[in-house]
Amino acid sequence: MRRKVIFLTGQPGVGKTTVLLKTIEELKKRGLTVGGMISKEVRENGSRIGFRITDLKNGREGWLAHVRQPTGPKIGRYTVCLSELDAIGVKAVLNAIKTADVVAIDEVGPMELFSSAFRNAVVKALNSNKTVLGVIHRRARHPLVDAIKKRGDVKIVEVTRTNRGILPRLVAEKIYTDVAND
Repeated sequence: MRRKVIFLTGQPGVGKTTVLLKTIEELKKRGLTVGGMISKEVRENGSRIGFRITDLKNGREGWLAHVRQPTGPKIGRYTVCLSELDAIGVKAVLNAIKTADVVAIDEVGPMELFSSAFRNAVVKALNSNKTVLGVIHRRARHPLVDAIKKRGDVKIVEVTRTNRGILPRLVAEKIYTDVAND
């Protein structure tokens, strides 16, 4: 069975999002369209203050979580901004299902899982005929995470300091071959 879904995982700070972004660039060089969402940490004066989400297609950005976010679910010192996650991240994933060759989801993690719209968008992407490339939080405990890990069409790839340099090319090669053979 060809893999239609690849999720990257690994220790915090190992470079999962960097591997994802470099893989996306490799896929674009090969002529594939990639849509969806990515999240990146934001630092102020050397200290992490939150996470931004970006729609890969149109560049629209918003806050996923912030230390000064006034309302929403809390994860540690961060408060999740569900309205921006739903308006930007969820919309990006749903749009990618319709318009892209590959749907990128960064990440399926504790903050994002607070949003039922996000969870539904992930399920819709997984059940679509599109290839999904995502990041899954290493220690997230949630029924959706368990369901993803049990799917027969999912490959979980561990990002390490040793393999992170070569992974973008290898993952892009695998995805390109799968999409080209569809």
